[in-house]
Amino acid sequence: MTSSTEELLKRLGVSIDAGTLRLALTHRSYAYENGGIPTNERLEFLGDSILGFSVTDALYRDNPELPEGDLAKRRSAVVSTRALAGIGRSLGIGEYIYLGQGEKLTDGKNKASILADTMEALIGATYVSNDIETARQLVMRLIGPLLQDAAALGAGTDWKTSIQELAASRQLGSIYYAVEGSGPDHARTFVAVLRIGGTDYGQGAGRSKKEAEQEAAADAWRKLSVGAAPNQPADSEAGL
Repeated sequence: MTSSTEELLKRLGVSIDAGTLRLALTHRSYAYENGGIPTNERLEFLGDSILGFSVTDALYRDNPELPEGDLAKRRSAVVSTRALAGIGRSLGIGEYIYLGQGEKLTDGKNKASILADTMEALIGATYVSNDIETARQLVMRLIGPLLQDAAALGAGTDWKTSIQELAASRQLGSIYYAVEGSGPDHARTFVAVLRIGGTDYGQGAGRSKKEAEQEAAADAWRKLSVGAAPNQPADSEAGL
């Protein structure tokens, strides 16, 4: 195992055997360009389930007064593509992912969907190399702080509704989501741009159009809440 991967494991605070770790870091674009070797998608599938269970368990135990609907909304807020990608960026995961040339050219190491998928694969790899308790502890180290984040759990219970109400209160104009999909049918990735009154306010990515739109709404809500300037597209309706 190289010193670089040892540094990654140090950041994660877990031990993962070399073969499983490499698999967890192997994006499908790299696999396809190297003879169809195994990808991290099976580990991602496993990690997604462990992540969901661990967060659900913590929310259930720590919030005895909350009804099922609120628990579900909070879980959604902290296991979203945006949340996982943010964790991945803070750990510098992108530098370790094996990517194909096409993804390298389009800065795949910084794409939210790739980072989020890799984080789930690393959770799955932690379980495979250790046990469920070690994987759960990893999840809680990574996600735990988000469970206490009022911004993530407040308006974030339904970002699209929140941004709609905020835009209406400020009379910013009509809301429109521009969504584009890419990738094979079995692993589609969607990117959404939220435009309010012809101006770009937020962007998000996800494995479905709905998730991408929610992420874009969350991005816009945060920017509007802190007074950040939106992005003005060259062909914006506001400039016509």
